[in-house]
Amino acid sequence: MADKQHTIKEPVTLHGKGLHTGLQVELTICPAEENHGIKFLRTDLEGEPILDASAELVVDTSRGTTIEKNGVRISTIEHVMAALAGSCIDNAIVRINAPETPIMDGSSKYFVEAIESVGTVEQTADRNYFVIKEKIVYTDPKGNIEIVAYPDDEFKVDVLIDYKSRVLGNQYARMGSISEFNEEIGPCRTFVFFHELEFLLKNNLIKGGDLENAIVIMEHEVPQEELDRIADLFNKPRIHVKPEGFLNNLDLRYQNEPARHKLLDLIGDLTLLGQPIKGKIVAIRPGHHANTEFAKVLRKMARREALKGSAPEYNINQQPLLNIMQIQKILPHRPPFLLIDKIIALDDKSVVGVKNVTMNEGFFVGHFPEEPVMPGVLQIEAMAQVGGILVLHSVPDPENYLTYFLKIDKVKFKRKVVPGDTLIFKMEFVEPIRRGIATMYGQAYVGDTLVLEGELTAQITKFKE
Repeated sequence: MADKQHTIKEPVTLHGKGLHTGLQVELTICPAEENHGIKFLRTDLEGEPILDASAELVVDTSRGTTIEKNGVRISTIEHVMAALAGSCIDNAIVRINAPETPIMDGSSKYFVEAIESVGTVEQTADRNYFVIKEKIVYTDPKGNIEIVAYPDDEFKVDVLIDYKSRVLGNQYARMGSISEFNEEIGPCRTFVFFHELEFLLKNNLIKGGDLENAIVIMEHEVPQEELDRIADLFNKPRIHVKPEGFLNNLDLRYQNEPARHKLLDLIGDLTLLGQPIKGKIVAIRPGHHANTEFAKVLRKMARREALKGSAPEYNINQQPLLNIMQIQKILPHRPPFLLIDKIIALDDKSVVGVKNVTMNEGFFVGHFPEEPVMPGVLQIEAMAQVGGILVLHSVPDPENYLTYFLKIDKVKFKRKVVPGDTLIFKMEFVEPIRRGIATMYGQAYVGDTLVLEGELTAQITKFKE
């Protein structure tokens, strides 16, 4: 029996300070309908703008994970995202009156407890899992970071950290099932090295920080006068260094609490995929940048999987959305190199075009005289022209723009195309156009048979004013 989607049963509100801004923040987690996903809503801004909790919107990972759309930002979202994942919530609206979530105690504990206080409700729609079908590897050689996904029936995570520190060397944490999150991972707090704390304080980067929401790690001896100065800044009583190398501001909840917190962060960042995962994740030295980059890799793969499906409907009696003359007003191509005949569907995300393959095509003279086959490169060119229609649909004056293809990837030819075939091309954006760069996933069908698929990346450039 398929798992069902869940949302929170009723709104629940938390109050606290933003770690970096010091603002008093009110955050309310509200129910949402099926297939809504997780979205943030800024109640303090005009129009109450909404941001999808999406890896595609990540703009900063320096001191936490920040998303932005149209100039609207929300920072440090990873702890609340992890709590939603641990509570198996698929759909929610997170209303917030500031540009940053409250830090609470530096973990997901209070978010989890708030959700548990009202409970969750099962919805009728099935959960849309992203299933890891093969080994997927992300590496960042500069940071000696590696994140690998393996096929598995459940969502499991292993994390290894190594800070080359006498206090915090190698640590390992494991989550064997998402059901373990709320008790074993959620309460694990963030940590900071003392030298980082000094820098952050001097640069006024943790206006909402105190000694109650982070484990402070001492790598070297610090004079008591310096510790007293830090205590005064946070308005705390006298502090000292424990034999284990941590400040006495907090007691560890687990011996490997730092590694567990890195696992928490990883789960929060991977939730930006927008789908629960079925697979095992093994991460070595993860961090927010690597986590969110890996989430982008998975999201692109998920989008590509979602685009695969049955052939577009094609009714030969249907009037085209764009005929050949209208196509020539958009594309600069002309016969014999205009390789599409009509467009039968077009919106902001996808396009369907048709190419009638006849023996009159000039390339059949030499390819091949005794067994005519449409060259694969020309099939790709026809697909690219259909994609060009989609890309140019994003601008108000397409006649003033050109599209140049930058990359062709993951192309597979499934069956030869011969005279008499009707090629039906379907192109969809894999991700939104950014800085004039568009990535599309395309398929070509003859009847119900998939004959070609691939991913194309193009740049849109204005060549006339």
